[in-house]
Amino acid sequence: MTIPKITALCLGLAFTAGAAMADCTSTSQWGAEDTLGSANLVTPERTLEAAKLIKQGKSMPLGIAIGPNTPAFPPRSLSLQVVQPNQQGGQKLSAFGYEGNYNGDILQTWIGIDSQLDGLGHLGEGGHYYNCLDEKEISVITGLTKLGTHAVPPLVARAVIIDMAAHTGVAVMPAGAHFGEAEIKAAAEAQGVTMGEGDIILFHTGWTEGMLESDPTTWGSSEPGLNNEGAVYIASLNPMAVGADTWGLEPIPAPPGDKIFYGHVTLLKENGIYILETMNTGPLLRDGGNEFMFVLGQPRIIGSVQAMVNPVALY
Repeated sequence: MTIPKITALCLGLAFTAGAAMADCTSTSQWGAEDTLGSANLVTPERTLEAAKLIKQGKSMPLGIAIGPNTPAFPPRSLSLQVVQPNQQGGQKLSAFGYEGNYNGDILQTWIGIDSQLDGLGHLGEGGHYYNCLDEKEISVITGLTKLGTHAVPPLVARAVIIDMAAHTGVAVMPAGAHFGEAEIKAAAEAQGVTMGEGDIILFHTGWTEGMLESDPTTWGSSEPGLNNEGAVYIASLNPMAVGADTWGLEPIPAPPGDKIFYGHVTLLKENGIYILETMNTGPLLRDGGNEFMFVLGQPRIIGSVQAMVNPVALY
């Protein structure tokens, strides 16, 4: 498993800088007791509108296939074992009424591995998470007592992809390349993409398709992405979720003056907007699917901070 040292160092610096900011005053637009954030934007009306985007009857996965050698943010790892319980030495299972045999699998893993949903309890600042929830109250080793991803309803919405790589004239944006409000607006206008309240907004940088297999060490230790100012702009649109074809959404290394991974704070903590990481946007773009119906039903593990996901694009 690749260990992206620069990422670990930067994240440590970011948390150290934010630890001094202990006060929390950001009350959610959905009320002081809300724990769902932008999932409140899932409505029957939006679902029906999103369904109108299915023109060809096609579907495509947005998640990538992963394994024990897939790079992950340290110290995350994954291990899978396939076993044949009580079948050692070729024994068969007579309880089936015939000589049965079966395989089972045992998975030992961090949940935040590659294609993933970041829940609202994932990253905060000064000991607080979304809606000023205190880490001392919700961060229990056996699972979050609030903000667990198991409670998130199916995210169903209109989704759009903004091709930032094409906008900058490259197939793969380089590590550290970043974009903000001006670049996003220009790319969206040039590509005829509109962004509205309750949408899923995804950015294509070419990073995963261009780097994951050819240079996994670089892929897992750096990336292009959404800068701090861009995160504030995107949050102002009130989307349901924001994501990219990168493992961490923001650029690594960060541009001068930006806080490392602070887009996570802006989106998750300050605005209750979910984050989608390592979305495989390339194949969908090549098939003309830059606007589609997005459907996500995540594993409902009680108290989980993140979720391994494979959203489906219907178009």
